[in-house]
Amino acid sequence: MFKRVLIANRGEIALRVQRTCREMGIETVAVYSEADRNALHVRNADRAVCIGPGPSGESYLVIEKIIQAARDTGADAIHPGYGFLSENPEFVEACVAAGITFIGPPAEAMRALGGKISGRRLMEEAGVPIVPGANDIALDDMETAHREAERIGFPLLVKASSGGGGRGIRLVQSADELENSMRASAAEAATSFKDATIFLEKYVSPARHIEVQIIADAHGNVRAFGERECSVQRRNQKLVEEAPSVAVTPEVRQRLCDAAIAAAKSCGYRNAGTVEFLMDQDGNFYFLEVNARLQVEHPVSELVYGGVDLVAMQLRVAAGEPVPDPDAPLDPVGWAIECRINGEDPFNNFIPSLGLVDFLRAPAGPGVRFDTMLFEGLDIPVFYDSLLGKLIVWAEDRERAIERMKRALKDLIVSGPMTNQAFHLELMDHPDFRSGDIYTSWLESNFTMPALPEDDPRLEVALTAGGLAAGLVQGVSADGGARPAGLTRWVKSARSMARRGIRIEGGTAGWRRGSASR
Repeated sequence: MFKRVLIANRGEIALRVQRTCREMGIETVAVYSEADRNALHVRNADRAVCIGPGPSGESYLVIEKIIQAARDTGADAIHPGYGFLSENPEFVEACVAAGITFIGPPAEAMRALGGKISGRRLMEEAGVPIVPGANDIALDDMETAHREAERIGFPLLVKASSGGGGRGIRLVQSADELENSMRASAAEAATSFKDATIFLEKYVSPARHIEVQIIADAHGNVRAFGERECSVQRRNQKLVEEAPSVAVTPEVRQRLCDAAIAAAKSCGYRNAGTVEFLMDQDGNFYFLEVNARLQVEHPVSELVYGGVDLVAMQLRVAAGEPVPDPDAPLDPVGWAIECRINGEDPFNNFIPSLGLVDFLRAPAGPGVRFDTMLFEGLDIPVFYDSLLGKLIVWAEDRERAIERMKRALKDLIVSGPMTNQAFHLELMDHPDFRSGDIYTSWLESNFTMPALPEDDPRLEVALTAGGLAAGLVQGVSADGGARPAGLTRWVKSARSMARRGIRIEGGTAGWRRGSASR
C-alpha cells in the first residue's frame, strides 16, 4: 500500500480523499493555489505545497507543477479527484514517467473513452446500445450534415466530442437551425476543450439520466454498484442524484450493470468510473459516455451498498489488489439522495454568489452526511465552480429519505453567500419529484422557483447572522419598506462595506464611515 498520496484537487473532494487515507494510515499531500491558502484541505493535509496563482490554468491544471510537488514531498501516488486533470491522459503519462502511481484508469482507456465519438464506436463494437446518431460531421460539409440529420430525425442534439458539464450541446428542432447550432457548438467546444469536433445524436425525450458506478482491477474483475438517478438537471448539469432509481426494475438493473461491465472490459479499464445512459419511458437504455474518474455523486452508491468506501477501493486497486466481491448482489439497501449545495441565488436566476462565510451550521443526525469545503471565515474564491458541498441522506425508503433531506436542509445554515438550499427545499415537496416522475428536461419545463416573500424570515436571518452575529457590522436593521431584491443588495453592500472599515448604523439611509467592529 502507498505511504504518501498527493491529492491533485481542492475543495470537498480533496477532503473526502484525505479522510479515507487517514483511516488507512496513508499520509496526504495537498496542493493549493494562492487563493486557497487558507482552505480546509490545506489545513487537513500532512504536507501542503503552493502551486501558483488563483486561476486554475496557472495552478491546478499545470501538470509540471503537480508532478514536481509530488517529487518534492516523496508522494508515491496521486489521486486526481474529479474535474481539473482527472481525465487527462497526458497527466497519467506524466505520473507514470515520474514513477508515481496514478489512482485512476490508464491513459489508453482514457483516450479511448475521452472522446464521445470514439466512445460511441467502442461501445457499439462491445454490443452496448448507443443512441442513434452520426459521428463524421464537419462544418464544411453541410450537405452531409443535413442528410444525416434527416436520417436521424428531428429534434436532435449537436454535441461536442470532448469535455462535459453540458458545454457544447445544442438542441436542434428543425433543419433551418442545424448549421447555426453546429457552428455554435463547435465554437464553444473549441473554447472550452480546445477541440471543435462535434457529432449529431437523436434527442431522446423524455428520458432519464441513469448511470452505473463501476470499479475495475488489473486482474480482469469489474464490479458494478447498481444505478444512480441523475435526471434533475439545469442546463445539462446535475443538481440532485439518488440511488436507486424509481424507474429501474431488478431486471433492468441487471442489464444496465452487464452493459457497464462490458463497457469497462472493452477498453482495459481500471479503477473507478461511471458509465452513463439515457433511458426512455419503455425502459430502453442507450450509452452516453464513461466518466473516467470518481463522480461528485458517488456517496449515494456508497450508502445503499452497505456503506462501502469507493475511495478505499480506488486506493487498493491502484496498489494492485483485486476488487472485493466482484459478483456481489446488486440489491440496494434503503434509499440515498444527494443535493448539491451551490453558491448561487435561486431567487435571482441562480446567478453565482460568493463572498465571506460569516456563519455555518452543518446538519447532523441519523443518516445525514455533509461533504463540504465550508467553514466560518472562508472567503470563497472566484476562480472555481460553484459547488460548496454535498448534502447526502440515507433512509429505509424513498419517502423517508425525502423527509430526512428536508429536515437536513432546514438544519443547514450558511450565512454570507447565497446558496441553492431554498431551491432544494421547494423541489423536495414538488409532486412530480415526490412521485419520481422526472426526466432530464423536467426541471426547466415544469419547475418554477417561487419568489421570496417580503416577510420571509430568511431576509432577517441574512441581515442579523450575516452582519451582527459575525461581528462585522453594528446596529444593522432592515428598512421596513424595502423590496426583497433591495434588501439582498443592501446586505451584500453592508457586508462589503464593513470589510472595508465602513460602519453601518440604522437602516439603508444610515451609512456613514467609521470603524467596523471585529
